[in-house]
Amino acid sequence: MASEIVFLLNGERRALADPSPNLTVLQYLREVEFATGTKEGCAEGDCGACSVVVGEVVNDRMRYRAVNACIAFIAQLHGKLVLTVEGLADADGTLHPVQQALVEHHGSQCGYCTPGFVMAMFAYHHSGEPAGDEGIHDMLAGNLCRCTGYRPIVDACRAVGTQAKDRFARDEAGLVAVLRDIASADDVQVEQDGRRLFVPKSVDSLTRLLATEPEARLLSGGTDLGLVVTKQHRKIETVVSLAEIDALKEVRVDEDSVELGAAVTYADVLPLLDEMYPSFATLVRRLGSRQIRNFGTVCGNIANASPIGDTPPALIVLGAELDLQSSKGARTLPLEKFFLDYRKTALKPGEFLSAVRFPRPREGSLFRTYKISKRYDQDISTVCGAYRLDIENGIVSAARVAYGGMAATPKRAPACEAALTGQPWNDATARAAGAALSSDFAPMTDFRGTADYRARVAANLLQRLWLETSSQTAPLEVMAL
Repeated sequence: MASEIVFLLNGERRALADPSPNLTVLQYLREVEFATGTKEGCAEGDCGACSVVVGEVVNDRMRYRAVNACIAFIAQLHGKLVLTVEGLADADGTLHPVQQALVEHHGSQCGYCTPGFVMAMFAYHHSGEPAGDEGIHDMLAGNLCRCTGYRPIVDACRAVGTQAKDRFARDEAGLVAVLRDIASADDVQVEQDGRRLFVPKSVDSLTRLLATEPEARLLSGGTDLGLVVTKQHRKIETVVSLAEIDALKEVRVDEDSVELGAAVTYADVLPLLDEMYPSFATLVRRLGSRQIRNFGTVCGNIANASPIGDTPPALIVLGAELDLQSSKGARTLPLEKFFLDYRKTALKPGEFLSAVRFPRPREGSLFRTYKISKRYDQDISTVCGAYRLDIENGIVSAARVAYGGMAATPKRAPACEAALTGQPWNDATARAAGAALSSDFAPMTDFRGTADYRARVAANLLQRLWLETSSQTAPLEVMAL
């Protein structure tokens, strides 16, 4: 059992023997390292002022991703490289190409948000993805600026592109070797003031640990758990990080299904969703910025059990199953039976969600999911609807419909499904199914929307589904508003 969290900070080794499990990366950088270029703005992963880059070895290559330091915990840096704006320039003071591009294109005014933009752009510069304005705007969606406006920043992004030839690219082999050298094969346990942090290296270690620590909080992406510390100002007594369990990072695809381990991030699964379920991919891109998608996990969104979690409605209509595991054995549970009540799940003490599995698309099956929120990007759903219809000769032979934001849990709509099944897929059927939702849900009123608004929107989404799928000019998958 190792007793240190070890990582590289701007290329220099750090070994922390007694960090608090509640220590965020932002707190560590500013208060311990005095790397104050990284700023705090929102403390919830929205503004991007705290953006840093985490580098790790994936398939013998360095992969760089921007993350929100304000809601990332120090445990998530174990065995990785973290880069801040202070670490990009050369030893002689020569600016990194991203920094130089911002200077040349006048992309900074007050400067408060600039370090976050620099780090997001650095990750984009190393992404290797096709360069273009769509990718630039998606990358910048997680960084807010109130001074410059985005035009000169976009110009700087165009100038640097996505094929890095900087000193980090040139020294990739050296960085890979160093990170492999500091990676420990042992589980990690550290403690401060009676609060403990565990970083197991295997599923077996995790299973044994939870048998003795059933009240521990699991840290997967942390994009929601981080708010417990930064917004609720609570201290978590025992944290177990899943970041070093390789088996939980696997995406498995066979002829029939897709399986995502508990530590698979949104960014990891997006390419598959783009190929198989494009409207689901659109939904995932809207639930958070790249910084959030780079750390946030699909299974974390499920285990979180929020009534307005975005992925559960889509996964429910796809017939997703969950693998649950503990020292007493493993079991499989349909996702729709996992949610028992508001923030209450079917997990037993010492049990954890190890994977979610859903079928690949099949011929003759129509799938759509839509999200309604007050702003397009990075907003919590008011209503999220998901639909899967099997249509044979114009008749709906089977229907699965689920909503988030309409009840204490994400749930199916049996009356709506009954109104669809066996009926011709037409305008009248869509309207009847929308009317049937009043038997399925009694939504609440809150600051995101009234009960009446939610009910009307939920019904209107069925009408939208009909209009899109009946139009000869409608694209196969369209963007949800």
